[in-house]
Amino acid sequence: MAGAARKARRDDQGRMSLGEHLIELRKRLGVIGASIIVAAVGGWFLADPVWHALSDPILSIALERDRTAEINYTTVTEAFDTKIAIAVVLGIVLAAPVWLYQVWAFFVPALMKRERRLALGFLSAAVPLFLAGVAAGWFVLPNIVKLMTSFAPEQSATLLTAKVYLDFALKLVLAIGIGFVMPVFLVLLNFIGVLEARSIIKGWRVAIVVIALFTAIATPAADVVSMVLLAIPMVILYFIAAGVATLHDRRAAKKLDAIVEPEASSRD
Repeated sequence: MAGAARKARRDDQGRMSLGEHLIELRKRLGVIGASIIVAAVGGWFLADPVWHALSDPILSIALERDRTAEINYTTVTEAFDTKIAIAVVLGIVLAAPVWLYQVWAFFVPALMKRERRLALGFLSAAVPLFLAGVAAGWFVLPNIVKLMTSFAPEQSATLLTAKVYLDFALKLVLAIGIGFVMPVFLVLLNFIGVLEARSIIKGWRVAIVVIALFTAIATPAADVVSMVLLAIPMVILYFIAAGVATLHDRRAAKKLDAIVEPEASSRD
């Protein structure tokens, strides 16, 4: 009965009131949280090999530069906390199809019913781009670690706490993954009528500056090569999003003209 009542309060295009949107948001966040927790359980069993791969750049410093390089656990629970943190991040990555869909589904009521089929297209683009961003962050991480530790004087020791190093590595990987998927959200905003294609195109200079700042924050500013390697695909994705939005706006304009012209002729 409650579901029928909610449907009855929607308009002909399937839009909901503010209160219903808040209820919908709570439901979507619940599903996202549950999916990440379930995926994190699986991530727990992958945490050890992932941590080994993440710590390898630090440990390789000892071999390549004949220096002391160690990752230390400074509290009794830090090893356990480290494994939990890795499991949660793996949960976020593994549950990407679920939480990306939930983000889309939250905006679905604002769309015309016939456009809901675009959810498949959204997921087909967003999930691979997020995973590609995570892979890109993983790829540049060893270079960043080796570069930043190279500024230490010879014969010095690199002693890092597990918590600090893990926080640095995971933030880098997740930030790049989210950065890669942002153009898909630009297209989403365009499809629901919030952002026009011409606004995306006009803002290309600002977008490039924002992308440069984002890559500078996500990667140490001294590592220019990593910045460029990450910025180039993000800029390309931005212009692809602008192109998709332009095609959508043109198609929408043609449909509107096809509706308006017969109405104008009938009045004459």
